[in-house]
Amino acid sequence: MDDNAAIASGMTLSPGALAGLRVVDLTRVLGGPYCTMVLSDHGAEVIKLEPPQGDEVRDWGPPFNADGDASYFVGVNRNKRSVGLDLSKPAGREVLMRLLDGADVLIENFKPGSMERWGLGYEEVLSKKFPRLIHCRVSGFGGEGPLGGFPGYDAVLQAMVGLMSINGTETSGPTRLGNPIVDIATGLFSTIAILMALHERTASGRGQYCDMTLHDCGMALLHPHAANFFLSGKRPMATGNPHPNLAPYSKFKTKTCEIFVAAGNDPAFRKFCAFLEIPEVAKDPRFATNGERVVNKAALTEVLNARFADEDGHELTRRMLAAGLPAGPVLHVDEAMAAEHTAFRNMVAQIGDFRALNTPIKLSRTPGGARTAPPRFNQHGRDVLLGRGFTAEEIAGLENDGVIVGTRRK
Repeated sequence: MDDNAAIASGMTLSPGALAGLRVVDLTRVLGGPYCTMVLSDHGAEVIKLEPPQGDEVRDWGPPFNADGDASYFVGVNRNKRSVGLDLSKPAGREVLMRLLDGADVLIENFKPGSMERWGLGYEEVLSKKFPRLIHCRVSGFGGEGPLGGFPGYDAVLQAMVGLMSINGTETSGPTRLGNPIVDIATGLFSTIAILMALHERTASGRGQYCDMTLHDCGMALLHPHAANFFLSGKRPMATGNPHPNLAPYSKFKTKTCEIFVAAGNDPAFRKFCAFLEIPEVAKDPRFATNGERVVNKAALTEVLNARFADEDGHELTRRMLAAGLPAGPVLHVDEAMAAEHTAFRNMVAQIGDFRALNTPIKLSRTPGGARTAPPRFNQHGRDVLLGRGFTAEEIAGLENDGVIVGTRRK
């Protein structure tokens, strides 16, 4: 593929800002794999060690690709190399230890205590044998405390940290966010933690342990609702589309589509009203300041819905944006994927039949992004081990003993 074709497909041409970083990935499902996808997008070598059953989200479909892997797996496991490894066997744990020799990062999401029971605890073993290793553990609640060691799934944590309570409307009641925001945020926070530990290691020469939980990362997403509660003492409630602290900041109906508009301060609201040729609304005492607009949000919504009723929402919001007024049509996912600006920003990558969202991190000298399609189960088992000093005879023995697993066990 030439450079122009690579750019058109969304593939990256750069080795990446993290080229040379070696990551051993023992995670499954979403939080951990999202983290290692971000690292691999920017050049890190990620070896995905899958249990004999494989990463269970390979089965979370339909839809499935031609290899039988679900979209849920395909969407977050590009650029990685897969090895099927049975860590329940002592020989499997020996393979892991050999792969950790020279690795920079180990990330896993086993139930807290599992690594320790296997004789692979960070404090007791890994930090002493591999003093430069950064060990990131992703778990539901951590290993200690009232909920320590309990399992965690995205929607359960959305419920428990308060996210569901501020999503939805007064009539719907608490509502799960439509995407797995806690898992994704945990992946992103874990990436930040690993990069911080790598930065600190340049000064100290030492690795460290990153204790990342869905609980903490989900709770960290509660702004401004937690801040409102801390200051007012009042329980935040679901507000639907409107912002709890700002108006207008909501969804409105037009002749052709729904739109979302935002006015961040009083001068912006006056400009907003002037553009819409309703300057008298900005002078109305009910709407003159943001505080009054929030109190009188229902009345303002009625005025704006009437003003927008005969407008083409797509054309209107484009004109508003050109005038410096934040606004946009409410698009479906397929419409967003097909949008001109999505293509301009290189946000959809394609490698053969594989299509996915590309990296949002845009670096000028070392851009990252999709490099290879997601791996089939154990696609790289032999190559990875050969590259780490295992002999062909050793690999054959590990395969015969069921330590290296070639076909997923159901």
